[in-house]
Amino acid sequence: MKVPFLDLSLQHRALRGPVLEALASAYDGTRFCLGADVEGFEKAFAATLGYPRILGMNNGTAALHVASLVGGFGPGDEVVTTPFTFISSAWGISYAGATPVFADIEEGSYNIDPARIEAAVTPRTKGIVVVHLFGQPARMDAILDVARRHRLFVVEDCAQAVGARYRGTPVGLLGDCGTFSFYPTKNLAACGEGGAFVAREDKLHLAARQIRVHGSDRRYHHDRIGGNFRMDGFQGAVLSVKLPHLASWTERRRAIAARYLSGIRLADARLPEQSADSPSVFHQFTFRHPRRDALREHLARLEVSTDLIYPIPVHLQPCYAGLGKGPGSFPVAEAVSGSCLSLPIFPELTDAQIDWVIKSVNSF
Repeated sequence: MKVPFLDLSLQHRALRGPVLEALASAYDGTRFCLGADVEGFEKAFAATLGYPRILGMNNGTAALHVASLVGGFGPGDEVVTTPFTFISSAWGISYAGATPVFADIEEGSYNIDPARIEAAVTPRTKGIVVVHLFGQPARMDAILDVARRHRLFVVEDCAQAVGARYRGTPVGLLGDCGTFSFYPTKNLAACGEGGAFVAREDKLHLAARQIRVHGSDRRYHHDRIGGNFRMDGFQGAVLSVKLPHLASWTERRRAIAARYLSGIRLADARLPEQSADSPSVFHQFTFRHPRRDALREHLARLEVSTDLIYPIPVHLQPCYAGLGKGPGSFPVAEAVSGSCLSLPIFPELTDAQIDWVIKSVNSF
């Protein structure tokens, strides 16, 4: 049985009618940059997921850039983040002129280790960028304790965790601000690029709103250095159609993960740890095996597609070689990168496909 790692066409075919209708309305109304479609999505997203308000952005990387600017990161500052993530988590720090400083991860959750954050703090440390990786909220109580004691600005990268809650609080509202990505592969996905920014405090929200549109609240009046980080109207329209389905899609992801967790019995497989009070929304189902590459080849022969997320930690990427953190600097992240494998997990997977994935893994 053939099992793709991800098949976006299934979701898009099911929503083709209402999505095309929403796009036609935006087109006919010439609502292309921000506008009513984006405003409608912003209000619906906030109301649906429990945020006071959000700002639509043109992508998740841009939202992280804005968060770094709002946090006041700049030249001479250090900002602690994880080495096991998509590289955008570090881009915002670098774009602002600050230096990313990495702290190793926890073996079970793959999230940044609060104790390692503490050890990485220096007099130059200005903030922390926390990533809720693969949909599992990080241990925010411990992270915020470090932040309070050292007076650090906390950005939550929620790109993979839309709809997740940490002990009842929506991710993104625990730190000073949060960012989201609506890239086409995400749990809530645009038909193109999209992102969002959220902050509890009015002053941070207002600063981000200005930065989003060339540092301006009024046309041709520029109060601060800004940029062009606007969400386009088409993506607002698409996301408004998709948002009502997010809860059911999340439950399906959790159901698939539960099947994997209970069904996979492969010797030496290290399955992801679960938090009872802060459950994952399972953007990915990633586990570890000491013979990862051979296992992946075995699954490919059985037509089960997999992915390596992420095979090279951020500190070992050539672009950050100048930081001087070579192999061995962050042993847990490096061990996870060398042994992790991601299985198919998207709402449209059939029960038969899920069973085949489990059988195929167990047959290795």
